[in-house]
Amino acid sequence: MFCTACGHQNNPDANYCAKCGAYLVAEQHTETIPVPLPGVGRDPDTNVPVEPSGGQGAALVIRSGGGRAGERFRLLDTTTIGRSPTSDIFLDDVTVSREHAVVYNDTNSVRVEDRASLNGTFVNHERVDKQALTDGDEMQVGKYKLTYLAE
Repeated sequence: MFCTACGHQNNPDANYCAKCGAYLVAEQHTETIPVPLPGVGRDPDTNVPVEPSGGQGAALVIRSGGGRAGERFRLLDTTTIGRSPTSDIFLDDVTVSREHAVVYNDTNSVRVEDRASLNGTFVNHERVDKQALTDGDEMQVGKYKLTYLAE
C-alpha cells in the first residue's frame, strides 16, 4: 500500500506509513502506476512531460502541483476527485474542495463535472461546470494540473 503523503510502499495490512507516520487509506477504485521522472532534484511544481497511455485505458496524469507530478490514475466509469481521503483521486491541499469534481467515463465520451467547488474546475484554462474531455486536455483542480490521456 502506497502512502499518499510521501509515496512510501508499505505492507498491505499497515494502518500507518512506516516512513512518515501518516494514516494509510486503503485504495478502493483507482490504480496508481508509478512513472519514472527525469530530472531528479527539480522543482516539484514544474510540469513534467506526459507519455501516451499505451493501451492502459483512459487516465489522468498529474503534471504539476503538490510534488506529485507524474502520478497516473486510470479512469473508472465514475472517478471522484477531491480532498476527501475517500476520493478516487485524493488531492490533499486546501485549494481543492472535499468533493471537487467527478469524471464520467463511458463508451461514448469522457466528461468532467464540477461539484460546486470553491475554486472551480478548469479545462484548458477555462472554468467549466460540465465539459467533455479530449486527448491531451489540461484540467486544473486547485493547484494541481492534470492531463487527460485517451486510451
